[in-house]
Amino acid sequence: MSLSSVHVKEAVLITPSQPTPNHTLQLSALDSQLFVRFTFEYLLVYEPRHGFDRAAIKNNVKSALGRALVPYYPLAGRVRTRADGLGLEVVCRAQGAVFIDAVSDCTVSEFEEGPKRRAQWRKFLSLHVADVLKGGSPLVVQLTWLSDGGATLAVGFNHCMCDGIGSGEFLNLFAELAMGNRGLAELKSKPVWSRHLLDWTGHTNPLGHPEFRSVPDLCGWARALKLPSNQIVKLIFSVNIRDRVEPALPSGYYGNAFVLGCAYTRVGDLGDRGLGYAVELVMRAKESVRDEYVREVVESVSLTRASVVDPVGVLIMTQWSRLGLESVDFGIGRPVQVGPVCCDKYCVLLPICGVASGIKVNLAIPSSAVDQYLYFLRNICA
Repeated sequence: MSLSSVHVKEAVLITPSQPTPNHTLQLSALDSQLFVRFTFEYLLVYEPRHGFDRAAIKNNVKSALGRALVPYYPLAGRVRTRADGLGLEVVCRAQGAVFIDAVSDCTVSEFEEGPKRRAQWRKFLSLHVADVLKGGSPLVVQLTWLSDGGATLAVGFNHCMCDGIGSGEFLNLFAELAMGNRGLAELKSKPVWSRHLLDWTGHTNPLGHPEFRSVPDLCGWARALKLPSNQIVKLIFSVNIRDRVEPALPSGYYGNAFVLGCAYTRVGDLGDRGLGYAVELVMRAKESVRDEYVREVVESVSLTRASVVDPVGVLIMTQWSRLGLESVDFGIGRPVQVGPVCCDKYCVLLPICGVASGIKVNLAIPSSAVDQYLYFLRNICA
């Protein structure tokens, strides 16, 4: 697949289809963390279907985006640092989200395997908002028609605005509006802002959380993965806190409602004690996330801004297999492939389209370690 195989035909700003409030909204302490100040990007791939009317589908998608931005109007705003420097806020003036219409000489079959290079699928979301605080749109949508009649839909979200669950809820509403299955008056669960629910109240005593603690680099982590037995390694993963805080967050809350779980141990212990030991560590880390834990994290990131995950000895895992991405149908059927546009830092758990409860793993590995990793999978895990 060529890096220059995508041609942009149109790029426009889509504003909410109805008047929306003009004001400034504060983001929560969890929304303002340093490690969520980036754009996460989905790539959905659709098979060819007989009778596609490309112009009609494009117009439906553009119209649906404008309607979806009415209840989700902050996604048409712009994120900036608050004047007091203590967090972030969204200036809501109906500035709009970006819609891109493009064509490509690629085919659906070229997406059946993961990308071999980090930037291989970059142009399927041609506008990448790298600095989310410099006036870029929090939402970018690109519809690309493929040469065999298939299509891709790529969507970029400013992570300060929403988490995976919130973005999945938005995308499914967006798709239903494009299909004409539902009007705005028929929303089952309306989007809820209420970011103040995850702000610091001053009633906790924050402790040092291992997810933000650095560990010694005993191996030159960036140079190789042949780790010494006394190297501490950490698995960092998101834990949904919507039902773990007291009281539970309201249905429709689409802000960042997760904290990082952290399972950590020494390489030697992990190798000697095996998979069961690793699973136990993960379960123990997940179960420790309760209301008090969440409040400690909120206070910690509010007071110290200590919310950067040191990459030494760390694997970050993110769960995309339960977001409903495999159900997103804009009038061209359900996707046959779902994944990230680019991924060079994370282990991403993805749905297998058409296979209930199926999961595939997208894992970025340094090129120097690929052969050793494949040997492990084929000869040890088997």
